[in-house]
Amino acid sequence: MKKIVVLTGAGMSAESGLKTFRDAGGLWEEYPVQQVASHEGWEADPALVTKFYNERRRQLAAAKPNEGHRLVAALENDYDVTVVTQNVDNLHEQAGSTKVIHLHGELMKVCSSRDPYDPRYIQTLTADNCEVKPGTLAADGSLLRPFIVFFGEAVPMIEPAAKEAAAADIFIIIGTSLNVYPAAGLVQYVRPSAPIYLIDPKPVMAGGGRRFMHIMKGASEGMRELTAELARQGKG
Repeated sequence: MKKIVVLTGAGMSAESGLKTFRDAGGLWEEYPVQQVASHEGWEADPALVTKFYNERRRQLAAAKPNEGHRLVAALENDYDVTVVTQNVDNLHEQAGSTKVIHLHGELMKVCSSRDPYDPRYIQTLTADNCEVKPGTLAADGSLLRPFIVFFGEAVPMIEPAAKEAAAADIFIIIGTSLNVYPAAGLVQYVRPSAPIYLIDPKPVMAGGGRRFMHIMKGASEGMRELTAELARQGKG
C-alpha cells in the first residue's frame, strides 16, 4: 500500500466557515497576533488569550468537516495516509482521518502553562463544554493555557512530521501558502521520486527547486480532481 502524506493549512478549513488568520477579513484584522498568539501576549494578559480561544472553540463547535476533509479521510481506503496539519481544529479527525499530526497544537485541548507538554496536565475539552474560565488552574497549580504552539515557541511535532514526509510515496499540500516555517520546510524531506500535488486557488511561491502539480482550486473541488487523477493512475 502506497504512503500518502497530506500537509494542510488554513485553506483546508476555510470552506467549513473557519476564518483564516492572514486573508482579508481574517482574524489578524480583529486581534493583533502578538496579543493572542504569542508567549508574550499570554504573559501580559492571559484572560484575553483565554477569551480569544474560547471564541475559537465556540466557532469550531458549530463547524463541520467539508468535502475536502472527507475526501482526504477516504484516501485511507486505498493508501497508508498521514495528515500533517497546521490547523488547530479537529475537522480532519471528525471527517474520519485516523493518523493526524498537529504541528501548531490542538484547539480542543488545554494544558499547564508551566509545562505545556506534560501529558499529566493536558485536558481535552468537549463541544458542549469548551470554555475555560480565566484564572482556571491546571493540576500542577499553574494557569491553564491553550494547547497551542504560540508564535516564537518550538514546534515539537516537526520531527515526526519530517519522518513522515521522508517516507511519502505521494505528497499532497492543501490550502497553505508555504510561507509558514517550519511547516513549509517539510517539502525538502520529500524524496525526489515522490510526486507533489498542491491544491490552492491562489498562486503559491514554492521554493526549494521542487516541481509541483498545482491544482488551482479550493480544497473540496481540488480533492475531487486529485482523487480522480489518483484513481486513473492506479491505486496503492
